[in-house]
This record gives sequence, C-alpha cells and structure tokens, in this order.
Amino acid sequence: QVQLVESGGGLVRAWGSPRLSCAASGSIFSINAMEWYRQAPGKQRELVAGITSDEKTNYADSVKGRFTISRDNAKNTVYLQMNSLKPEDTAVYYCRVIINYRAYWGQGTQVTVSS
Repeated sequence: QVQLVESGGGLVRAWGSPRLSCAASGSIFSINAMEWYRQAPGKQRELVAGITSDEKTNYADSVKGRFTISRDNAKNTVYLQMNSLKPEDTAVYYCRVIINYRAYWGQGTQVTVSS
C-alpha cells in the first residue's frame, strides 16, 4: 500500500508564504513525476506545478515567479513553496505522485488566502 499525506495548508494572509508538503510512504520502489494541483470552488482542478525525477520543473502561468516546487528524494517528499499569495490562490491543493508507475493522489489541503 502507498499513502500520500499532505500538510501545510490553512488560513493565510495575502502576501504570505506558506509551504505545502506531501510525503509518500509504503511499498515504494520508484517515484517519477511529482505534481501539485488545486481546485477552487466551482472550478476544475488545475495543474499548478510539476517536477520530474531529474528535477525539471514546470508551472502554471498564474503562479510563475511566486511558487516553487521541489523534492527530497531521501524523504519521498514534494514541497510547494508559495510566496506572495493572492486571494485567487484560495483552493484545495492536491499532490499527485507517480509511484511504481501508478498515479496516487493526496487527500488535499485547504489553503484560504484572506485579503
């Protein structure tokens, strides 16, 4: 069994800088791409950022220059450093990780940005 546990969400003031974490555990033989998605109320889930096994990154245009994705392979963990938060960043944030060639989703963590 593989499990993803997210942490780091909550109520944040605009321009705040929280960091989300997503730790994988269980029977892990390989981890490839690690990604963060978000879903705001009434909107579709969207890709926020991704990082490959060789640490190439990609970002949604709306977060470029403000968010940074990184990974710690020793800890099987992916991070999302969020800076200069805006109210429109309010959403449930989910990690998605390719483990043993299969996609797993985290349970989601709410990030609410107050103006």
